Amino acid sequence: MDVSLQARAEQLASEFANQARTAEDLNGLMRLMMKSALERMLNTELDVHLGRKGLAVATEALEPSADSPASSPPASPGKRRSPNRRNGRSQKTVSGDVGELTLATPRDRDGTFEPQLIAKHQRRVPGFDEKILALYAKGMTTRDIQEIVRELYDVEVSATLISEITADLDAQVTAWRTRPLEPVWPIVYYDGIVVHVRGANGRVSQHTVYVALGVNLEGHKELLGLWLGENEGAKFWLACLTDLKNRGLRDIFVACIDGLSGFAEAIHAAYPQTQVQLCIVHLVRAALRYVSSTDSKPVIADLKKIYQAATVVEAEQALDAFAQAWDAKYPTIAKVWRAKWTDIVTLFDFPAAIRRAVYTTNAIESVNSVIRKFTRNRKIYPNEESALKIVYMAIHEASRKWTMPIHHWKQALNHFAILYEGRMPEQSSSN
Repeated sequence: MDVSLQARAEQLASEFANQARTAEDLNGLMRLMMKSALERMLNTELDVHLGRKGLAVATEALEPSADSPASSPPASPGKRRSPNRRNGRSQKTVSGDVGELTLATPRDRDGTFEPQLIAKHQRRVPGFDEKILALYAKGMTTRDIQEIVRELYDVEVSATLISEITADLDAQVTAWRTRPLEPVWPIVYYDGIVVHVRGANGRVSQHTVYVALGVNLEGHKELLGLWLGENEGAKFWLACLTDLKNRGLRDIFVACIDGLSGFAEAIHAAYPQTQVQLCIVHLVRAALRYVSSTDSKPVIADLKKIYQAATVVEAEQALDAFAQAWDAKYPTIAKVWRAKWTDIVTLFDFPAAIRRAVYTTNAIESVNSVIRKFTRNRKIYPNEESALKIVYMAIHEASRKWTMPIHHWKQALNHFAILYEGRMPEQSSSN
């Protein structure tokens, strides 16, 4: 804020403090000031409009048109069109942060005035819709929003109004979900989070929101896709991957997944050159389900010897040693790791710089934590569109913090440029 404006604001605050005795008095003064300011700004808009319009009318009257002969005489003064001018005011009530305001909106005679501050048919002060959306994004129900707005702003908002405000998100979400993608993404993480959705028949069922988080050639994170489904499997995942391909994503170097059912198979079908890496952290967590609390620390230490080995040969030896030590008590762990070994040892194809980037799906876990924060207040979603809108807003909120590339990205990119020389875009391989 400008220094002079700040000084004036402090002076007004002092005057308000001398005149107001209660919070309602202060709110009334704020409404009066807001009403006066908005009306003055609307009048200024009309002055500007009439000034420009008057100039255009005068020019049109004095200059011959391009279609008329140069020798044609100018129009007679009696036939000149009267310039546009003010034509009274009309009243409209708008909702805002300080409550409802009845404004005297100026009009022009020609009906060409289109105010920008508060447009025709607009019934809410700019910024009010954003507050409704912010409450909606926090997972609050329509009834919750109505009560809070009434308590904070002394404004009655209908369920229809809230639906109209949030309905604008539909087009925004659709545009985001169908936007074109860059052709090459070195790393893409995939994961899902469970929500409860009420179906058309009124039955509530578990749905999973699946997200794809990519790391671009500059090392920055970006959510690439968002899907909602009741059942996961190779067929569903293949549809998700096909969606990414249709939007321009042609190549993924490494896909990091959390053991999603059928997903590894879908990746191999859609992107045959892509290497799949199972999240090691999730594998360890899954292993600990079978382990007693007294054995958890030594089991973790022995598993760490496997995935922190220098080479795949050393990792295989460490897995054999783990089986010899623990198969008698926990035979399932080594069996599961051997069954998934092909997608576990992908990380050994890379140097340390890339291993750090594909080691775990923690990058997408942080996204899921933001989604959970936004969705935990709402236990059941009325439909699939509502669930997708909430998750979209959560992602939009989280992405504001993605301003820096992931750790050690330059080192990883240099290795990618060598390992995938024929697949790396030329303009990026020199970074």
